[in-house]
Formats: sequence, C-alpha cells, structure tokens
Amino acid sequence: MQAVFLDKGTFSDGIDLPAPAGISDYVTYNDTPKDTDLIIERCKDADIIITNKVQIGAEVIAGLPKLKLIQLTATGMNNVDQAACDKHGVALYNVAGYAVKSVPEHTFMLMLTAMRAGIHYHQKVADGTWLANGNFCLLDIPLIDLEDKTLGIIGIGTIGKRVTEIARAFGMTVLWAEHQGRTPRNDDYTAFDEVLARADVLSLHCPLTEQTEHLINKDTLAKMSKQPLIVNVARGGVVDSQALTDAINNEQIIGYASDVFEQEPIANDDPLLSLSDHPRVIFSPHNAWGSKSAQETLWQILSKQVADFIDNQYQ
Repeated sequence: MQAVFLDKGTFSDGIDLPAPAGISDYVTYNDTPKDTDLIIERCKDADIIITNKVQIGAEVIAGLPKLKLIQLTATGMNNVDQAACDKHGVALYNVAGYAVKSVPEHTFMLMLTAMRAGIHYHQKVADGTWLANGNFCLLDIPLIDLEDKTLGIIGIGTIGKRVTEIARAFGMTVLWAEHQGRTPRNDDYTAFDEVLARADVLSLHCPLTEQTEHLINKDTLAKMSKQPLIVNVARGGVVDSQALTDAINNEQIIGYASDVFEQEPIANDDPLLSLSDHPRVIFSPHNAWGSKSAQETLWQILSKQVADFIDNQYQ
C-alpha cells in the first residue's frame, strides 16, 4: 500500500516518523498548500493519506478512487469532509490520548507565566530596566499565587481531569463547569454561571462545536465578577477575540493566556495582538500538544492504527 504524508513539517525536527507496518511506498511532504488539484495530484496513487491540518474536502475525496483511509495526526477532525468519506467508503481515523501530559503541563506554564508576569519580568532583566532601577528586586507588577485561588474548568475530559489534579497540588479549589444552561448532573459539577462568578482562573478544555463557538463572549465575560485570568488551550473559536480584548482593556478580566486562535497562524488583524505587551497576556503558537514525548506517543498510536487497518484489509 502507498501512504502519502502531506504535512510532515507539523512535527518537530528530530522526531522519528517511520512508515507504519504494511506500507510499501511511503511519500512525505513537509507541507501541502490548500490547493485541491495539487492534493489530488500528490495523492492520486495513495491508499492512505496521513495529514494533520491539510483541508481534505469532498472534491479531493471524490477525485481519489484508490483512497481507503485518511489518518489524521490530531484529535480534531474538522479539516476533513466526513460525509464525503462515508459516501465514498473512505475510513477516517484520528488520534486521541497522546497529549495527556503535554497539554496540562502547558496549561500551567501559561497560567503561572501570566499570574506572575513572567514575560514582563524577563524583559525587565534583559533590557536593563532592573539595572537602572538599582534595587535588589523589581516588583512593579504584583505576583499572584495559585494557592487558595479557585480554578474553573470548562471541558472535563482526560485533560481537564489531569489539570484538576495539578491544580489541587498547588492548593487550588477546582470547580467543574456543567454545560451552559443545564442543571449540574451530579455533585462533581457546578452550574456554568456560578463557575464564571467564582473563578479566579478559568481554564478552557472543551471542543469547538456549535454550542461552544464564542462561548466566552461579551455576555459571559460580564458574569465574571472576580476579574479572572482566562487560559485557552481548547480552540480559538471558543473565545470571541474582540470581546476578550475589550474585557482586558476594560479590566473586566486580569489577563489572557492562549495557545489557540480563531485563525492559525494568527491573523495580523486579530485584536488579540494589540494585547501583546500586556504583563498578564501570553501567547503560544498552538504547540501545547507537542512535547517530544507526546509527538512520539502520537506516532506510536497512529502507526498501530494504520497497521491494524491494513491487516484488516487483507483478512
């Protein structure tokens, strides 16, 4: 079988990505532009497409009669036309469970950096401000401890639960938010609006759906009475960027720490970029998932899935 990997460059240099067992012809591209004709040309002989974020639409799927499997190197499946896969008998696999260490740890990197103004203080050391000040320490922005703070979590999957464990080790009180507008399902959950009102930090771990698009908006931000820090390692579209920017400028919230954005890479006109110099704002380029061990685990899971698929084709 032939497999084509369309965007190998989404992995770090030095990560070993061998062909899964059962693949006899393995073609890789560092990246593939959003061009239907080019994708079809590159994949015309492929039985299997491997991709992270390349858009695979209905026209591409219809134009590849040999195609048997699209294997994503991610959990999210929004970049593939799933109805077209069903129509043409193409299997669609994703990979889950590979970033259960990486994303929670990245969450706390963002949280701690924002709460303790880490980038701000790094710059003050590097640019000579501290030296010019002459004092043995510099404390122009308050450092905020996590202990005794309340963390609200939206999205209680494997990652949300691991974030809970780490937060409790810091001495935080954790509230799990029930879905918006619903009565808490059991005593482990707290009503959505109550979480917004009580949280000192709000951490987002939910998928992007019709129900969660712009979940953090002008109205929900207005319910955050404690001026929380918001951490977003979910999807950029869960947050209304303009409303979030306005909320920081109006001091409704203390800061924003995000790994994800509505357009990726972030667009030049994204209002969030106007906050880049804010001492409690930190951005990372959608790499919370990508620790070295997480990437290696992802490829192990993917390789087994592809090998099992090929075995089943010949049974």
